[in-house]
Amino acid sequence: MIKNDLFLRALKGETVDRPPVWMMRQAGRYLPEFMEIKEKYDFFTRCRTPELASEITVQPIRRYGMDAAILFSDILVIPQAMNIEVEMKPNFGPYLPNPIRSQKDLNNVIIPDIQESLGYVMEAIKATKEKLNNEIPLIGFAGSPWTILCYCVEGQGSKNFAKAKELCYTNPIVAHSLLQKITDTTIAYLKAKVEAGVDAVQIFDSWGGMLSPTDYQEFSWQYIQQIINALKDRTPVIAFGKGCWFALQEMAKSGASALGVDWTCSARNARYLSGGRITLQGNFDPSRLLSSPKVIKQMVTQMINEFGKDRYIVNLGHGILPNIPVENAAAFVEAVKEYKV
Repeated sequence: MIKNDLFLRALKGETVDRPPVWMMRQAGRYLPEFMEIKEKYDFFTRCRTPELASEITVQPIRRYGMDAAILFSDILVIPQAMNIEVEMKPNFGPYLPNPIRSQKDLNNVIIPDIQESLGYVMEAIKATKEKLNNEIPLIGFAGSPWTILCYCVEGQGSKNFAKAKELCYTNPIVAHSLLQKITDTTIAYLKAKVEAGVDAVQIFDSWGGMLSPTDYQEFSWQYIQQIINALKDRTPVIAFGKGCWFALQEMAKSGASALGVDWTCSARNARYLSGGRITLQGNFDPSRLLSSPKVIKQMVTQMINEFGKDRYIVNLGHGILPNIPVENAAAFVEAVKEYKV
């Protein structure tokens, strides 16, 4: 039994004394102890070495005592497993030297054997569970098929993912075939994560907000829905679409246990659009962690008051930034732990 099950209780919609708190990207680049590991090992070595991944996962828990840990990994391990080369270039980010832009490119993309290609992730989960010692739950995650497609087609990060959109609109057969391959791989991957011991999973649709509401249904949401359908009876699923407030009504009917909300959607609108009966997660602007600890605490308290303490998980509206002072991250977590109705 997990000793602190506040996060899991919030996912079930149970009444709690205070909401749980964790931060997207909490395992990583804003922590000095993470930077020490980063100096010694390159990015994918950190992901592929269970001892390193598990150590990085628990670092923020030791320092701040969040109510949930999220496994240190990356959404781009999926395309790597699918026979798509992915590099992580320093001061640049992800780089895919052979982007998928035609049927010929797609023919080289496989649906892998998960244990064979991503077994290191399962080993990292087991190592992390041992370190956590049933104190708090562990979250596993994957990128949404659309978000993965964006990188696979563009070949790198982008402000507008114009090449990814171009493929979808000029060659939808290839786009949908790629999306389905990513979906099938992601389902198998998340099922394996659950079997390895994660207590919940989150789907990150980081680039969903790039699409119009109509295109979002066609090129993103229908594939996320497949993933939710496949996982919801095995584990709680959190769906997070950055910039996708327009889809909250449909997302709320999906069978997901919770919906992530970014900072551009108010608590009031998020509750209204989602129908008020599903757990919501978010939505503190990550840049606001640059405010003073005193202001952060005031804003977090106000945010909880606006969402309400029940059916709510305190989080950022996207990942924590690398330049956030450690004491400001501490203020964010402390504000939640000190919360009184």
